[in-house]
Amino acid sequence: MLKDSIKNFCKDGSGDFTAQEPELLRIALRYKSFKLWQGTAPCSENLATEPLRYDNSVGDGRLRLHNVTEPEIVFSPVQSKGKAPAVLVCPGGGYRYTSVEAEGYALCSYFNSIGFSAFLLNYRCPLQRDAAFADAARAIRFIRYYSNEFNVAANQIGVIGFSAGAHLAARVSAPGSEPYPVCDEIDQMPFIPDYAAIIYPAYLATEDLKVAPEFSVTEKTPPTFIIQTEDDGIHVENALVWYKALKDAGVKAEMHLYECGGHGYGIADRPGIPVTGWEKLAEKWFKLRIDAIKVPEFSKEVRS
Repeated sequence: MLKDSIKNFCKDGSGDFTAQEPELLRIALRYKSFKLWQGTAPCSENLATEPLRYDNSVGDGRLRLHNVTEPEIVFSPVQSKGKAPAVLVCPGGGYRYTSVEAEGYALCSYFNSIGFSAFLLNYRCPLQRDAAFADAARAIRFIRYYSNEFNVAANQIGVIGFSAGAHLAARVSAPGSEPYPVCDEIDQMPFIPDYAAIIYPAYLATEDLKVAPEFSVTEKTPPTFIIQTEDDGIHVENALVWYKALKDAGVKAEMHLYECGGHGYGIADRPGIPVTGWEKLAEKWFKLRIDAIKVPEFSKEVRS
């Protein structure tokens, strides 16, 4: 049964929101944007005063989104017979903007191609880390609350983040504090994802190689997939410190480190560079999360 209240969050009310057949309803909701909050959102003290805009000022052909004051998720559904697994996509941008194309829409298309519905998160910026944390937590709760409407599995909702977006994905995965005070029924849902992917992460480690103070990695932190390169200017130590924290907490984790590739590549093809194609490794890992395959206890084998 469609929750009527989802209409109040849809930024574009066009479409047949009365459909009761899950696939027809999902078609009606496809590519729609949903506001995360009604009224004033938490952490709204220092919002951008400049207008929302897209640009390519870097000159690399990639769109970036600036000055987000009204956070939203954009739904990119996959065709499936039953309820689909889902992923919240958090682009990077140093919390100054979001790389909405290369680390956003491109990833939504990728996840659709491997059987996942995707939600692009346009979180508040610039320099709104706590507001972005609230937006990411609210987004996961929102997707869980409206899982029937989106036709996604409420217990198979993950997150993937890039650079600053990876920091954001880590904050909802290993929160050191509550993201915001409870506002409504939606906030009764848990916000910690069921699985997480941390791609060329930033801001996870301190200079003395400890986990940054805003995190609390525990046994409740979800299984995590990590990618970074040795020549990443944001420093590969972010991945190393995070992996060790996960291992120490007994959390399942998979990490791939590459010699070269730099930072900010998304899933773009860089011919001859080993990190190109990392998403093919991620595909196997993501499917392992949802197929509920019991992994053999290889550690008990002793072979030489």
